[in-house]
Amino acid sequence: MITSFSSSSSSTPTVTISRPRSSINSTTRLKTRVLFPLIRAAVVESRPASITRGNNSNSYAVQVIEPNSVSTNKISRADDMQAEAQAMARAAGATVYSPELLSLKYSDSPLKVVRRTVEILVGLGGFAIKVLLDQRNGQLDRNKRMRAVELRKTLTRLGPTFVKIGQGLSTRPDLCPPEYLDELSELQDALPTFPDTEAFACIERELGLPMESVYSSISPSPIAAASLGQVYKARLKKTGQMVAVKVQRPGIEEAIGLDFFLIRGVGIFINKYVDVITSDVVALIDEFACRVFQELNYVQEGKNARRFKKLYADKVEVLVPDIFWEYTAGKVLTMDWVNGVKLNEQEAIEGQGLKVLDLVNTGIQCSLRQLLEYGYFHADPHPGNLLATPDGKLAFLDFGMMSETPEDARFAIIGHVVHMVNRDYEAMANDYYALDFLSPDVDVSPIVPALRNFFDDALNSTVSELNFKTIVDGLGAVLYQYPFNVPPYYALILRSLTVLEGLAIYADPNFKVLAASYPYFAKRLLTDPNPYLRDALIELLFKDGKFRWNRLENLLVQGSKDRDFDAKDALQPVLKLLLGPDGEELRNLVIKEAIRVNEAIVLGTVIDTYNSIPQFLRTLIPNGNGAGLAMSSSEQQSMLQLRDQVLRIWALLQSSEGFNPSMLQPIVQLLQEREARDFGGRVVGGITQRLAARLLQQVLRSPTTAPTPTS
Repeated sequence: MITSFSSSSSSTPTVTISRPRSSINSTTRLKTRVLFPLIRAAVVESRPASITRGNNSNSYAVQVIEPNSVSTNKISRADDMQAEAQAMARAAGATVYSPELLSLKYSDSPLKVVRRTVEILVGLGGFAIKVLLDQRNGQLDRNKRMRAVELRKTLTRLGPTFVKIGQGLSTRPDLCPPEYLDELSELQDALPTFPDTEAFACIERELGLPMESVYSSISPSPIAAASLGQVYKARLKKTGQMVAVKVQRPGIEEAIGLDFFLIRGVGIFINKYVDVITSDVVALIDEFACRVFQELNYVQEGKNARRFKKLYADKVEVLVPDIFWEYTAGKVLTMDWVNGVKLNEQEAIEGQGLKVLDLVNTGIQCSLRQLLEYGYFHADPHPGNLLATPDGKLAFLDFGMMSETPEDARFAIIGHVVHMVNRDYEAMANDYYALDFLSPDVDVSPIVPALRNFFDDALNSTVSELNFKTIVDGLGAVLYQYPFNVPPYYALILRSLTVLEGLAIYADPNFKVLAASYPYFAKRLLTDPNPYLRDALIELLFKDGKFRWNRLENLLVQGSKDRDFDAKDALQPVLKLLLGPDGEELRNLVIKEAIRVNEAIVLGTVIDTYNSIPQFLRTLIPNGNGAGLAMSSSEQQSMLQLRDQVLRIWALLQSSEGFNPSMLQPIVQLLQEREARDFGGRVVGGITQRLAARLLQQVLRSPTTAPTPTS
């Protein structure tokens, strides 16, 4: 019970509370009812409020404090692992997604199911009817803002599951009008809050500690509120570090579980009766539901954040907050506080002297590494989870929804994009086996014309003009016509990339995610020693036994745009493959091309030399035909074009970052091996034969008879 409330000479409000010392539950109850409403009243301008004991062991002082510099205290690896194990023990009873358990639970609650179904139908159906009436009455544009507000409120009222749907729509300016984007963006971190007393009680219950022993200060109200929880800003009492404290909404498992039970029922109906959709809709729903339920376990989210930080925070432009295991449990997560601006707040970002597109490009490059190098990726990158820090870094937040790309699929995706850009539709169709879209017994030959029909039109644009959504829509049209089975991870990849493209469109309506991504794909194809990518590169460069130098030049031009491209990495894997025991077929192709290239260089030099000779001296060259060799003008032109293209490619390699003569030393060592010497001998022999044949042809050629002058 409250015994007194007074203000000291320092104007610090003091609350004296009669507190049983031995019971955390009693403590929680008293502070829930009395202390925290007073804390909230005492705090000015949303500054953190301090929670301290007074002189009496049962009294507390509440005061406003100014943030100081963040402490950088670090704990040992052993202590950190022990704290993580303790956090996992606290979260041992976390809820997991189980369709069977949900079915058992709600099959016995028909009234609850019917009530929720009616609630959803009334909410969304009522909104849809209003939009249709607006369209019929010609008031669609006039009422956009009002309808956008109604949609936001409807999704908020329907709960976390539908809030997540709204979050996805808020990043798609190509799907929603600006009025809707503005309103739906509030669903990212401006949702209605739940009572602070419940949040603070949850913290004490989950951590098993009184608040004043954990934090020296905490914001009296949430800094942000999202679909599954809300976030407070606090200072740790032990270290003085500023942290973000995420607290889960009460009753969230019940709300989400019922929604997914209903949605899964719709998926079962679609799988059974809707033939036009060939994908396993139930599997997609289960994948998404599993990810959402994983978000409810904040210890798992902390483990996700640690893994993400280890894999991707090696880049200076990427920031990942660290986790404080000692103050983390199943429904409470404590991590580093990050100062930053949401990625869709363009004016605020530019006001700090930063460029949105630079940050988006950082996000795209990091996402490509996530998807295609390690396969572990952030599956929920909406603007509320991506912040631009004052020093220009891109901070990733909220690691509840993560997913993984299978290793074989990573390489297949790279090859698929390169095949698409180069219009190799047969190879594209075969990629669907590696992507696990098709079973091995499905014939892909009928799919090739469908791919060609769509992409020939879409790819009439340059790579820089390709829109990711257009590509996804085109692939979707093909998927629906043939027996494809889209793996669940693929839907999350599409969501991740379309969100990033949507963010970029805020800053630049002409931004294309494929143009920003293709240098990465080209670099990986040129430098990755993986057998699948090496085979894809060979298929791309050789066509009908001929080397396509224009393809290599294009790959080098694009790959050199990637900040991590290194010419050394592009050369050595190719040579190792060429000189390896399994490279005989490739060596035969390369020998033929090497002979042709060397001939072009030699004869090109001869042609240039001949053209530099004064006209009166050219008549002294026997059997001259413009170059002194038995070649037509078109053949001469072809030789010069090949030589110039090869020299351009060499110049590209020389101009790449990290190029210096010493990088050729490993290549020289490779060339000293027996296979390389045999290879070189065959090339030299071939060149000698070609030049000897041309010389013999020139010698045997009938001399041109000069016309007899007429009198």
